[in-house]
Amino acid sequence: MDGTLIASNDAHAQAFIEAARRVGLDVPPYEEVRRLIGKGGDKLIPEVWGIPSEEGKGKELSSVKGEIFRDRYLPNLQATPGARALLEQFRDDGLKLVVATSAKEEDLKHLLKRAGIEDLIEGGTTASDVEDSKPDPDVMHSAVNKAGLEPTEMLMLGDTPYDVEAASRAGVRTVAVRCGGWSDDDLSGAIAIYDDPADLLSRYSESPFGSAG
Repeated sequence: MDGTLIASNDAHAQAFIEAARRVGLDVPPYEEVRRLIGKGGDKLIPEVWGIPSEEGKGKELSSVKGEIFRDRYLPNLQATPGARALLEQFRDDGLKLVVATSAKEEDLKHLLKRAGIEDLIEGGTTASDVEDSKPDPDVMHSAVNKAGLEPTEMLMLGDTPYDVEAASRAGVRTVAVRCGGWSDDDLSGAIAIYDDPADLLSRYSESPFGSAG
């Protein structure tokens, strides 16, 4: 979702920086946080600040970050180019659309609305549904179960190396997009890479999704 269908990765990183400043933690370089966006907060907070995410300052940081993101950034986020048109193509081809994200459930609803795609998604799995966030495969296992399919019958559309790793560990192939900010080398485990949803749609018939349809 984040970075793939809505341009939110930079906003998540900036919200973490601002939250750290507000709760009195060391403020790391923006780039250190940005490269970890795509992991859940349960992974990112210990890695950057060296503290657990579910207690004390870590829990406070997570809460304040969420508030900042929802209040300051979310209202201005835009869908990535071609996001809705691509999902409409998926729907027309009879593909089942399930979101697999490390975002919290309350944030996912708002993200889907901002991206203008809430009516196209048939189900979703969030941080609330799993014990360990990406790049652990839990979120993908949950998505597979909700879809009622085998992993080999599914394709993951993602934008981070953590998406690729999580999907691979769950036995799901990934089609990646560069609009989340990662290079082709970072996304090397994907079976195909496109600039953004619009680029994928423009070459849809030759893509793994077109072949699946």
